Amino acid sequence: MSIVLITFIVVYLGMMLGHLPWLKVDRASIALGGAIALLATSELTQTQALASVDFGTIGMLFGLMLISIQFEMSGLYGAVSAAVGQVQTRPSILLALLIALVGVMSAFLTNDVVAVAMTPVVLSICLRRGLNPVPFLLAIAFSANAGSVATLIGSPQNMLIGERLQLSFVGYMAYAAVPALLSLGVVWLALMVFYRGHWPLQRPGAMDQGAPSATAATPPLDRWETIKGLLILGVVLYAFVFTEWSRGLVAASAGAFMLFNARFMSRSMLHRMDWGLLILFIGLFIVNGAFQNTGIPQQLVGDLKAAGFNLQHSDVLFALSAVLSDITSNVPTVMLLLPYAGDPEAGPLMALASGLSSNLIIIGSLANIIVVDAANARGLTISFWEFAKVGIPVALSTLLIAWVWVRYLM
Repeated sequence: MSIVLITFIVVYLGMMLGHLPWLKVDRASIALGGAIALLATSELTQTQALASVDFGTIGMLFGLMLISIQFEMSGLYGAVSAAVGQVQTRPSILLALLIALVGVMSAFLTNDVVAVAMTPVVLSICLRRGLNPVPFLLAIAFSANAGSVATLIGSPQNMLIGERLQLSFVGYMAYAAVPALLSLGVVWLALMVFYRGHWPLQRPGAMDQGAPSATAATPPLDRWETIKGLLILGVVLYAFVFTEWSRGLVAASAGAFMLFNARFMSRSMLHRMDWGLLILFIGLFIVNGAFQNTGIPQQLVGDLKAAGFNLQHSDVLFALSAVLSDITSNVPTVMLLLPYAGDPEAGPLMALASGLSSNLIIIGSLANIIVVDAANARGLTISFWEFAKVGIPVALSTLLIAWVWVRYLM
């Protein structure tokens, strides 16, 4: 038991820090190392380790990643963001169109992939039109996080919650769609308030003009591959809504179908996969499963309940999910807290909390980091405070909206 407890503490310390002291190791490697350590010390058998992995969630994540990659390689993301950029209108309207586009796409595709594909295109459009890129880049991050909470396939933690709690696709949207839409409105309003009068690019010389052009890296639109991807996504959504088929198997089958492609090399598609995220999921499934088997969490929950702190209450899970998601990251937080989600509202509240709290600070989600790193690569620094001064009010107000909607208006 002591080895399991030590491994669990080390792994979640790594989730909190993003690395381990004095080592250049990321979260995925830490989770994998913890899982292997438990197997190597015989604290867990191979059968137990396999039984703790939720292959439905892994399959759903794998398949939807490949569908998103299909859209990225077919040029859909670049084409739609460029189309928005060509609209000749005021910056405020352009910002609203961008937020709506990213929010909707993030609800039905992996939000991190949307951020990867659209950030360089939007940055290039802003520079070409002489607009300050910062509010538009922040709009991508904020709306990707906010839009992703609308469905069970908008983010990895939503997929996990949906699979573990067997939530209805449509039933979940009844809880989450309205808070997601209102949150997108809050994002627009906050950016309008904080960047009023700061729409023009003030220091064009500060940008790295020698950096590679963002548009040059964007593939041209392939209509056939785009239509094929949209049809497959439509089939997947139909299966999720109208059938009882395994969502993980449906998504994995759709992703595998994408690999049999006459236009793109399957190796290129697999190379773009976020294997680190899949490894993180598998490692955390095993580590958390071993920790649950020790009985320590159950004893701790009982002691807390006796002290008046009921971890199984949905409001408590909502608050903990929101706070811990910005400390240990949202996926590890959801894995840690899911065993205590017994209330019917607990699943939707956890998904809303983990997604909307991601807008608080830069490290709140991978989408945030992607946007900030892409800006830095072009010589545009988005500081911690530049992000947080908008992210804090956005996160807190949208969390309040979500909680009030689920608890009092549903």
